[in-house]
Amino acid sequence: MAWVEGTVTRRHDWAPGLITLGIDTIASPFVPGQFINLALDRDGVRVKRSYSLASAAGAPSEIYLAHVSGGALTPALFELTPGDRVWVDDRAVGFFTLEYVPEARHLWLLSTGTGLGPFIAMLRSADIWQRFSRIVVVHGVREAAHLGYRAELLSWAEQRPEQFSYVPLVTREVAPPGALSGRLPELIVSGELERRVMLPLAATDAHVLLCGNPAMITDAQQVLGERGLHKHRPRKPGHITIESYW
Repeated sequence: MAWVEGTVTRRHDWAPGLITLGIDTIASPFVPGQFINLALDRDGVRVKRSYSLASAAGAPSEIYLAHVSGGALTPALFELTPGDRVWVDDRAVGFFTLEYVPEARHLWLLSTGTGLGPFIAMLRSADIWQRFSRIVVVHGVREAAHLGYRAELLSWAEQRPEQFSYVPLVTREVAPPGALSGRLPELIVSGELERRVMLPLAATDAHVLLCGNPAMITDAQQVLGERGLHKHRPRKPGHITIESYW
């Protein structure tokens, strides 16, 4: 690992406590789904933390961030504005990538909060569109204002209606038009999620990537396990790949 100094080029505030930072460094090599380390020098100590990239391979780094009160680094990152400097690890790492996903016809990308970030990176690459006949993105948040990247996801749905479906979920307020109300595991159990996209979530032809809140991941794995979908391992192929945040 080697630190390089990057410059914040843009900042997008989606809602209070939810931002995207653009940084001029380019992670290379980088496979969509991987993460990098960011760091700031605080009182003579370099404080670092890992963050998934939302950017496409070969593009400047893009980080999707939620404010964490009392966090070692994230609150300081929220103070950054364009022109500020930040340390960036020159190498992306991680195995939450499509190259480790076994062959499947349908890909379900199930996320909560900023767990959407690595899925945005995947969707900005050509590989995902060439490999899977159907792609479903589900993004669960507390409030509709937290549905980051919604315009971009809706654009893909409009451009590729036969291949791509986007389902936003809201848990703590009335869902806006086009969104569902409720927690992701419960909507799997009820069948409402499958009815929305008109596609069965079945072990015969699906692979599921889960990213975000650990509680969601635990509960989703349980309900998917009841359908015969199990965690994927190199020596024991399965149907579920996970990336737990915090």
